[in-house]
Amino acid sequence: MHNKLLLATAMVIIPLLGFSQFLQNKATFTHADTLRGSDNARRKWWNVLHYAITVNPDFDSKTIQGKVTIQYAVVKPVNTMQVDLQQPLEVDSIVHQKRSISFIRTDNVIFIKNLPVHRLGAHDSITVYYHGKPREAVRPPWDGGWIWKTDFLNRPWMTVACQGLGASVWYPCKDYQGDEPDNGATLTIIAPDTLMAVGNGRLIYSGKTSFNKKKYTWQVVNPINNYDIIPYIGKYVNKKDTLMGANGLLTLQYWVLDYDSSIAWQQFKQVKPMLRAFEYWFGPYPFYEDGYQLVQAPYLGMEHQSAVAYGNHFKNGYLGRDLSGTGWGLRWDFIIIHESGHEWFGNSITTKDVADMWVHEGFTNYSETLFTEYYYGKEAGTDYNLGSRKNIVNDKPIIGPYGVNKEGSSDMYYKGSALIHSIRHSMHNDVLFRIILRGLNKVFYHQTVTTAQIENYINQYAGFNYQYVFNQYLRTTQIPVFEYAVDSMKHSIRYRWSNCLSQFNLPLSLWNENGMQIKIYPTTQWKIITVQQNQIGLFNQTLIERLYYVQTKLLCYNH
Repeated sequence: MHNKLLLATAMVIIPLLGFSQFLQNKATFTHADTLRGSDNARRKWWNVLHYAITVNPDFDSKTIQGKVTIQYAVVKPVNTMQVDLQQPLEVDSIVHQKRSISFIRTDNVIFIKNLPVHRLGAHDSITVYYHGKPREAVRPPWDGGWIWKTDFLNRPWMTVACQGLGASVWYPCKDYQGDEPDNGATLTIIAPDTLMAVGNGRLIYSGKTSFNKKKYTWQVVNPINNYDIIPYIGKYVNKKDTLMGANGLLTLQYWVLDYDSSIAWQQFKQVKPMLRAFEYWFGPYPFYEDGYQLVQAPYLGMEHQSAVAYGNHFKNGYLGRDLSGTGWGLRWDFIIIHESGHEWFGNSITTKDVADMWVHEGFTNYSETLFTEYYYGKEAGTDYNLGSRKNIVNDKPIIGPYGVNKEGSSDMYYKGSALIHSIRHSMHNDVLFRIILRGLNKVFYHQTVTTAQIENYINQYAGFNYQYVFNQYLRTTQIPVFEYAVDSMKHSIRYRWSNCLSQFNLPLSLWNENGMQIKIYPTTQWKIITVQQNQIGLFNQTLIERLYYVQTKLLCYNH
């Protein structure tokens, strides 16, 4: 009951934020924030190649023991390395080339100062041994950490949620979003032999380690976000399936608590339709080598790569609610659709700085519109998108401050989606729009990116420079107003943009079911055009606000 009350409270306080852990609002930033959020000199000289993580949690004491071998390549000749590990976890020792090496611990940062200076391109590794009582999640996934729960039969159920908070809350790493391990990671979980341990990717080893303990080693071969590497430990049962997808045979695995298996297998039938829709819009699933997994978790959900966390209680909608208020959101399971959409935007395409997280959340939020459209039609998708806009608060810009591990507004979800919807309809070319989405996933496949790269790609291939449109929606809180007046006698329209940046120039494409259409290029200066009689009806406030995230103001025509 206590857990249910917490969940209900979370739904009231943060019902519409998706599932990233939003970082605490701060007016000023410290040196520690810069160390955490920037690609500083002690980080950028080494490129992570692989993480080999071993963790042994103890449920009764809520402690963990572990070790991590970090393989890296030398990019610059520097010998001071920053590794991140959040307190109160403690470092036991650090080994380099079979020798213990000294280090300095400052808050959540470890500095290793006596590494040999290698030639550029050289490969090396360190192994960090550590232990302690990791931060416990208070309200996962929004306030994360290690999660120590019991299931309905009072059996241990353990996992982690750490996006935003950072993977260094439970294992030492370069806790910087811009550097993913090029060659993937292995996660070895030591768990009670009465339970099953699930990790990302594929199980490559399992076996007894000692009395009442069993070891499971999971492997991903693709680059992966630090916060996506997650252990799940519980009384899991497994169902396997396959999908003949765009890149061949894709393996599917579902892991749920034993007593939920019947309802879960029924609900998880939505996975294949989801994958078909997203492969249509975005291109092939990005991790065929590692497969797709959906894993029941003791919290709502998270986009853990090739091991998506699921906690939506096997209901359609968001815990049985439609966040759009249109009814369309009750046709499908929000967590299956939204968190899986992150496999393309967030996991394959990852932003270097969390300030640019709108790329993850805006496109993934729009994936809900695209899924609805794929199965129920374009008008249904537009209904869903329009209904979701009521959740926009315009409290601050979507893009946050750079270099301090700070996200922008939660509007990155719904306003980011509305931005994409507006650009799409401005183009009025869904074939080209789909080519752009698939092109993003091809060009930036398994890469870390900046907002500028995404903006420039869309501007280049859309055939129009939307830079001032991006600036308006990502970097201000103003909702543009389309002011217009109609002279029906002379068939003329007078219009402009207001309440916006002086250079705002979103084109408006307007059309109806009879094939009538027009495209105009408003600016903040008044323009007058002459139209055909049957085009006047296209200048309709409801139609304009349905297709674009703008407000409209119909004025009297002044001659």
